[in-house]
Amino acid sequence: MRSLTEDETRKLFEKLASYTGRSLNQLIASPSSDGPSADPSALSSQKNPKSSAKHEQYVFRLHKDRVYYCSLAIANLATSIPRANLSSLGTCVGKFTKTGKFRLHITALDIIAPHARYKVWVKPNGEGPLTYGNNVVKAHVGRWSAPEGDIPAHTGVVICGMGDVPLGFGVTARSAAEVRRLEPTAIVAFRQADVGEYLREEDTLFNTT
Repeated sequence: MRSLTEDETRKLFEKLASYTGRSLNQLIASPSSDGPSADPSALSSQKNPKSSAKHEQYVFRLHKDRVYYCSLAIANLATSIPRANLSSLGTCVGKFTKTGKFRLHITALDIIAPHARYKVWVKPNGEGPLTYGNNVVKAHVGRWSAPEGDIPAHTGVVICGMGDVPLGFGVTARSAAEVRRLEPTAIVAFRQADVGEYLREEDTLFNTT
């Protein structure tokens, strides 16, 4: 386990920013100031859900090509565990591929959903197809988070059910303005990850070997 390099941090932040936009600044702010943290791989939570008395600093750590998000206290404790014996720590955000690219995992949904720049809500009849790994089609869209025309094509979106529960994330296939002219069966968002992966890929999702 180690801190991310400058290049790794840049790739991670670029991927996160494609979904959060400027809200990424809220994640990388120091808990003791309004400015960004001096540690490029450090984050702070807005408030520790288990304690309302103080803010707790969170960091990114790399372990076996996977990037984890955890409190600084947990990261410090994990340094006492031999690398071969450490399975994971905190929340897995994603992993670096053999070619050096960073790929977000479905486990990052709880981190990016509260800070998502754009969202799309799918109707109940669209939740099943999405969680079976399919893309989002126009007929299944209940609404967009921004007025039509404000969401460009090839932009990261968090996909929610009509009850506001995040179900996954993806990339828009067309701009919201173009969607109006599409057929009901046309793809409007390409699925990148969905909560159905917890069942479909349970044997490999958390495998670090």
